[in-house]
Amino acid sequence: MLSTIKNCKNISRCFSELNKLKKIDNQKYRLYSNKKKAAVVYPRRVFSGIQPTGTIHLGNYLGAIKEWVRLQNSNDDVIWSIVDMHAMTVPPEPKQLRENIVKVAATLLACGIDPAKSILFQQSTVPMHAELAWIFGCMTTMPRLAQQPQFKEKSEKLKDIPLGLFTYPVLQTADILLYKATHVPVGEDQIQHLQLAQHISQFFNVKYGETFPTPEPLINKSSGRIKSLREPTKKMSKSSEYKKSCIYLTDPPETVYQYIKKSVTDFTSEVTYDPDERPGVSNLITIHSLLLDKTVQEICQESKQLNTGQYKLLVADVVVEKLKPIRDEYLKLINDTGYVLDILKDGSLKAHNIASNNLPDIKNKIGFSGDVVIQESQIINQNKKKIEST
Repeated sequence: MLSTIKNCKNISRCFSELNKLKKIDNQKYRLYSNKKKAAVVYPRRVFSGIQPTGTIHLGNYLGAIKEWVRLQNSNDDVIWSIVDMHAMTVPPEPKQLRENIVKVAATLLACGIDPAKSILFQQSTVPMHAELAWIFGCMTTMPRLAQQPQFKEKSEKLKDIPLGLFTYPVLQTADILLYKATHVPVGEDQIQHLQLAQHISQFFNVKYGETFPTPEPLINKSSGRIKSLREPTKKMSKSSEYKKSCIYLTDPPETVYQYIKKSVTDFTSEVTYDPDERPGVSNLITIHSLLLDKTVQEICQESKQLNTGQYKLLVADVVVEKLKPIRDEYLKLINDTGYVLDILKDGSLKAHNIASNNLPDIKNKIGFSGDVVIQESQIINQNKKKIEST
């Protein structure tokens, strides 16, 4: 079967063969996951990342960033990364990538991410991410990666599939385990990616000795619930072909009003929540409820005297009011990029310190020379001190 895959010229047939290997792959590694776990208690640490692929929209905020701020303010040990290496799966223009990194950082700060309570850093400034990804890449298989949901979805639309699109879940695992994170905020549609991190951590622990926690999901049921304003059966996305489908956190009030007034609903005038039969109105109710931290039942009760046209204006009022302080703070920060870059630099030093303390032990356990690892760690710390002094 392996020779068939090696000589296969048809991509569909290749993955058909890979899927046949999936059972073998699962059986092989189930032995590791079923082994008795070591009784090690790891300090709670939360890690997550966001790609710098453009301006952050309302779905990103309600599905992830709002929860990040809550976790930060609950005194969790939190690390947030702008994962620019993941943005390379579709090679960006260098100037645009640099601008996007600053925009995303400024938006996160405007949303309430506090560098005094969180570590906020740029992924590519900590080279140990890529180094650990290679190690972990040698511990997983093509059938397992071929089953990752985003790869299956995106590869169907591409004639030539970038290798990075296939392997980036391994880099995600390295992002998480490099910091020995115990918890990862994810949407229900992202659980499979975290399962790869769980699998690799268990594999490593059994083969090389207890090293990593098995990261657990912090499931945010709001993630993925915010739908397109023009196609309410699909997630809100900046890649939509419909311009008025997505509200960005930096949109001016007139844009917010225009897009919500033009949002797709139906011919029923009452405000009722039924995602299957009335996805457009239900999407507006979801946005409204999450912004006000109320239940959909409370929103429907409060809006029962309104028709859908009046309700759209009410939702637009709420969105504008809630986004105004974020937009105002963003506009201040984006005009002070030096301040934003200083925060990223400080966060990178903190992340670098954690990573440089963890990676030598990992490398030593897999058989890399211990003396070289120690020497490398000393060099890294010396370089860090030089950076801090500049």
